[in-house]
Order: sequence, then structure tokens, then C-alpha cells
Amino acid sequence: MNTRLPLPFRLPFRLVAVTVMTVLALVGCTGSGGPAGASEPPSSPTATSSPPQSAPDPSATTAPGTPSATASSPASSSPLPGFSDLQPLWPFTTLTQAREWERAFRSGGHQPWHLEPEQTALSFTRHYLGFEAVDRVTSRAVEGREARIGVGLSGAESTGTAAVIHLARFGTGPDAPWEVVGTDDTTFSLTTPAYGSVARSPMTVGGRITGVDESVRVDVRQPSSRDLLGTSCCMSAGGNSQPWRSTVSFTGAADPVLTVVASTGGHIAEVERFTVTAVRTR
Repeated sequence: MNTRLPLPFRLPFRLVAVTVMTVLALVGCTGSGGPAGASEPPSSPTATSSPPQSAPDPSATTAPGTPSATASSPASSSPLPGFSDLQPLWPFTTLTQAREWERAFRSGGHQPWHLEPEQTALSFTRHYLGFEAVDRVTSRAVEGREARIGVGLSGAESTGTAAVIHLARFGTGPDAPWEVVGTDDTTFSLTTPAYGSVARSPMTVGGRITGVDESVRVDVRQPSSRDLLGTSCCMSAGGNSQPWRSTVSFTGAADPVLTVVASTGGHIAEVERFTVTAVRTR
């Protein structure tokens, strides 16, 4: 209901309203909480020098994420202790890093999956190489300080084993972690460049393959980088133990050992088989 006041009472209300509006306008010009111009946007957070560490997946079929790399000056490549020719591919690049993890594990149980060759092989395949569909262990063979773990696709149309990951203990102690050193190849191999050789860009890569209508892709990676250093895609191949050959250019190599990975697929999955080798930068 609207109540209309007589004229003598309406004028004072109008004067009050004008006065209130004037005061509010003056306050609005100064801003809230201080004089005009004093409010500034918050500064941006400081960027970290390395990518965030991947959190381990609690599910039974997913391997833990990649451990964060230790910031250090470039080191020379050295074979794993006790092995004259095995190069460290992942997750550690130096014996110093492996020993740092051992100390952290003994003091607080840090990342115990490094003591499991199956989890290390799956994490290498899914999180480092990026082949997430290759998510199950197909075979296991452990003898002394070496292990060979088969990995493959899940599902009814699985083609079996995509690769057999070769691992070795990085160190001689009882808590020495497992380190990926390469793959054991049968129907798909990567023989050029030679394992442990010094690589330069552009790099000739090749090997042998058995299959039909294969499509070979080559990537170059290093543990300290999330991004690829180089890639070459894709070349047609097939037949019975037929040679395949390609060339890949790469930049940004900083680690002492690089991973060269060749993959093929396209029939039931993007990646159905793969093979890796190790090359040195110095």
C-alpha cells in the first residue's frame, strides 16, 4: 500500500535523499579500504623450476607417477654399477639420485614402488613414454639383479605383450631401486643407433619388424623433460622380419642418457608394440 504525505512533509525527505546520494558518490570515488589507487592486484605466485610430481594412482592397475628429478649439473653417462654395458634410462639418471632415494626410503618409506619391477615397468610405459593404454603385466622373470617384465593392453582384443621391459638394480645394496635399461625385442626391434652409442641430431633409426600394415613412429625423450625432444611420424612397414628405417631430429638434450622409442599400432590401438634403446649425449 502506498501512503502519500502532504506536500510540507515531502520536501525535507527530498533534501535528505539528495544529501545521502552526494555522500555515497564521494565515498565511491575513494575506493574501499583506502585512498584511490591504493588497491593493487595480488602478485603472481613464483614459478617452480621443475614440473610437479605425478601422484601415485591408488588403483591396482595403474603404476605410480614419475619421481621428481633432482636438480644438479649435467653428469657424464656411466653404466649401472656391476654391469659393464647397461645404461640408466628411467627413473634415475645417476647413481647419486638412486642413493638419495634409498636414504629417503629408509628414513620415511618414500615411494616404495621403486623396489617393485612390475610397478616400475608399468610406470615407465604409461607415465614416461605416455602409452597409457598399455596397463597390465603379461609376464615376469626376475633373476638376481635383473628383471624382465612383459607389458600389454587390457581388454578382449588384447594382442598380448607389447614389449618386454629389461630392468636392473641401480646399486648393490639390498634397497637398490629398479631401473629401466631397455627392452628385449622379438618381432619389432630398434637396432640403429647402437645401444649405448653417442647420438647426434639428426639421428638415423631403424631395425626389423614383422607384421601387416604397420605404422612406425619414433620419439626421443629424456627423464628431466615432460616434452618430447624430437619425433618422426610415421613410416609404413610390414612383412616377415623386414627392415625399417627413419630419421629423427631432436633438440634440448640435457640428460646424459636419452631414450629412443619406436612404436607401432593402428589396428586395435594407437600403440600395440614398442621397442626402446639408450643413447648417450656425452
